[in-house]
Amino acid sequence: MQHSPSSKRLVLVVEDETMLLTTTCDMLEDEGFEVLAAPDADAAINLLGSHGDEVGVLFTDVRMPGSMDGLELSRVVRERWPHIRILVTSGHIRAGSSALAGSRFVSKPYRLTQVSALLRQAMSEAAGDAEGAAAAVLQRAVASAR
Repeated sequence: MQHSPSSKRLVLVVEDETMLLTTTCDMLEDEGFEVLAAPDADAAINLLGSHGDEVGVLFTDVRMPGSMDGLELSRVVRERWPHIRILVTSGHIRAGSSALAGSRFVSKPYRLTQVSALLRQAMSEAAGDAEGAAAAVLQRAVASAR
């Protein structure tokens, strides 16, 4: 379930229900994603400490044990790793929650096709942002060289 990260196609899945975590990770790997798995937010933060630059998307449940829930984890990730796109899932809250600002939301139970499409869209946007940032840096360098 845990591969050596090599690209922004890396998804960090955070889910405290072991069976759902395993099933989700297996299905995402079958869809061509590289996956890191964490049973709670604390484990996710530890993984991001060593793989944060490679992770493209965080896919997290809201309710879980530990020092923070998925919404707090999302807030921390937005602050510390702003390049990471966030997909939140829950069977208890709905997409209109203000706590989801800056994140995508999919309600449980979800379909793999739905999650896979949202992950691909988020990764595509992240790649576009990175290209845009690189182009801006290049433009500034060219302008200052003149």
